[in-house]
Amino acid sequence: MTTTERELTAPVDLCRPDGRLDPAAVGWSRRPLHRANLRGWGRTKRWEYWCITGPTHIVALTVSDLDFLGLTSVYVLRHGDEDRAPQDLERTALSPFGRGVRLPDGIAGAAGHGEDVVVGPERPVRGQVRVEIRAEGTGTRLRARCLTPDRQPVELDVLVELPPGHETLGVVVPWSDRHFQYTAKHTARPASGSLRIGPEHHAFGADSWAVLDHGRGRWPHRVAWNWGAGSGRTDGRVVGLQFGGSWTAGTGSTENALCVDGRLSKIGEELLWLYDPADPLAPWQVRTPSSDQVDLVFTPFHDRRTRTEAGLLANRTDQCFGRWTGRIRTDDGASVAVDGLLGWAEDVRMRW
Repeated sequence: MTTTERELTAPVDLCRPDGRLDPAAVGWSRRPLHRANLRGWGRTKRWEYWCITGPTHIVALTVSDLDFLGLTSVYVLRHGDEDRAPQDLERTALSPFGRGVRLPDGIAGAAGHGEDVVVGPERPVRGQVRVEIRAEGTGTRLRARCLTPDRQPVELDVLVELPPGHETLGVVVPWSDRHFQYTAKHTARPASGSLRIGPEHHAFGADSWAVLDHGRGRWPHRVAWNWGAGSGRTDGRVVGLQFGGSWTAGTGSTENALCVDGRLSKIGEELLWLYDPADPLAPWQVRTPSSDQVDLVFTPFHDRRTRTEAGLLANRTDQCFGRWTGRIRTDDGASVAVDGLLGWAEDVRMRW
């Protein structure tokens, strides 16, 4: 399905005074323009998800308020050792009805766009988690602390830069005037800093990148989605991949875009996702069905697998980390070879 999406160039509120979607907010932008003025309680979801990818480690931070539940997590994957299979650890702290989690109308920790966010105790114990998202200069400082299962400290301190003129995707996906989502996706943002796991110290440096998934909206009870992303240098360019699927079908909006050397190319059609949900570690294919703008193969090396059945909440997620290979084309016609770009592709089924 090819979409006809309008580009927004001026700030806009997501909701009308009665809490329903403002039709003027539907569209996409190259920088954050939406104020997510959500009101009240009921199927309202707010989250900040950051993922930092480096040559040896991947770290993902989540701070979310799902109305009836707050969830804060730190996920670490060691992947760069050819002599060992990838190893991961995850710590998740839950809070009933989102107590202690307050997310702003704008992007957390974005200079000029949102407030800082600090969740969790200064010195976590047992399964506790602390995540800090703060504005620093024109970028965002990410800090996190937790303990490994054997009580070793895990500490992250990373600065994510936003280079001058670097464009990011913002889009409103409207199921109806009562159910809708504003998402901001940032790819290929340079990251630098450190990760400590017990006595081991690891650096994020020249080939490290951060991706942001900022979400604010009111969701249906059941939903499914695909999400794929990747960042890095390839073919002499700095490339960010941002792909979505399933959840946007039929809405007239997509969350598909390429960011090449900081310039966004919006893809106004649903992508074709070819993969086997029963075998998520097999190669995936993602391509544009009516053009050669995207023609990629994703080869996973690790599956972050989640299966949850807990009353109102059910979650079946396969978030596969791996590498993207193939070719993309920008709006100005430039063809870019993608060779082993680090990232992920996921298949999610939610009841929430």
